[in-house]
Amino acid sequence: MADDQETRKGGILVQEEIRVRLIISQEERYNESAEGGIREDRFMVYVTTFVVACGYYAFGSCLGYSSPTQFAIREDVHLSLAEYSMFGSILTFGGMIGAITCGKIADYIGRKRTMILSSGFCIAGWLCIYSAQEAILLDIGRLATGYGMGVFSYVIPVFIAEIAPKDLRGTLAMFCGVVLYTGVCVSFIIGTMLTWRALALTGIIPCALLIFGLFIIPESPRWLAKQGNEKEFEASLRRLRGKNADISEEAAEIQEYIETLGKLPKANLFDLFRKRYLGSVKIGVGLMVFQQLGGINGICFYVSSIFQSSGSPANVGTISYAILQIITTTLGGILIDRAGRKPLLVVSGAGQVLGCLLTGSSFFLKEHGLALGAAPALAVMGILLYAGAFSIGMGVIPWLVMSEIFPVNIKGVAGSLAALVNWSGAWVCTLTFNFLMSWSSCGTFTLYAAINALAIVFVIKVVPETNGRTLEQIQAAIDSSI
Repeated sequence: MADDQETRKGGILVQEEIRVRLIISQEERYNESAEGGIREDRFMVYVTTFVVACGYYAFGSCLGYSSPTQFAIREDVHLSLAEYSMFGSILTFGGMIGAITCGKIADYIGRKRTMILSSGFCIAGWLCIYSAQEAILLDIGRLATGYGMGVFSYVIPVFIAEIAPKDLRGTLAMFCGVVLYTGVCVSFIIGTMLTWRALALTGIIPCALLIFGLFIIPESPRWLAKQGNEKEFEASLRRLRGKNADISEEAAEIQEYIETLGKLPKANLFDLFRKRYLGSVKIGVGLMVFQQLGGINGICFYVSSIFQSSGSPANVGTISYAILQIITTTLGGILIDRAGRKPLLVVSGAGQVLGCLLTGSSFFLKEHGLALGAAPALAVMGILLYAGAFSIGMGVIPWLVMSEIFPVNIKGVAGSLAALVNWSGAWVCTLTFNFLMSWSSCGTFTLYAAINALAIVFVIKVVPETNGRTLEQIQAAIDSSI
């Protein structure tokens, strides 16, 4: 036992020494790059991001499906409110299953093959929904698409973090967020024009495009290095950085870091609660808890019924909601590598608090027969403010930070835990939303406002700024703060 502890301590000391050298050499390399010493062609990075963003579009299609189809599906398949709530929430239950398995799968078969697997589940799910004549097949299809979403939610941000230069990680992640909300928006808009069965078929298109695109882009160089595939690792890194770029130092740094991690014992779930990893786990899990319990999936899944209940035009409000998310996510993408992660998270949380309070006030006025003419406008303002604030920060940044803070040796198991917590929170939120609204519409949004206020405190006190740092530098900073 004593020998094992000494081995662990020795491995940690070696790792810290190498990390210091990595940080110094990386700073020198990026300084040379800024002066023109290295010419990077980022075309393949952009192409790769565009391809994997199709997975996020598929994600958005799943999220946006239930809102415009709620009344038509309930009428055609004769579902009660409880049965439709199950249909809506079982998507997140599928996401939980995907979260449990995604880390191990992505570590074992690679990031690209994992995305192909996820696309296959989504396609099968959409076909089940399209052909459903009763609740059971609807739920099976929704569960399958949820599983695909759960896997996408982990593997795509991890993949982007592993391929992107440090000065582009935030922008590329937010671009994927724009694509996700575009998927939501398109589902909302065309859902008012197509039947619910036809809308299900449109969800297959981004999955098919992703599968095709994955055959022309490189695998994650960091994953290849971890697998010991040296030739494939260097070929992948060269494709991503351009044929004229000098990748020797970056390749050596990644290899050294991977070798250091290989000297440490293989991580399991219980290892995540050791002091060494506890800081990263607290940050990743905490952000996921606040992202979901703040009410986003309940509001997104049932936004049409919220507007209808408040007395506002459902279709106009729903489409405005989706378009605003695209605009604000784009704005977040412009700001994230300039303003940083923490400021955007704080602004996002503050906007969500105010949006919930405005919406809650609208229902309070309506329930008590006060200012009935102003109540619908307050609801629209509140929901749109909430949606815009969420999209600019809390929508994408928790996933980005999760992909940045976990070291490679625990990324699979830690990422699965964070994703599981996220989807568990989403399941609780979507399952309880209609029942909470039946209890008290005003009370529901007041509760969400309080949770989002706590999220602001958590971000200020616990979450580090990761902007402008390499993955190795981020981990060294977290370790030093423990």
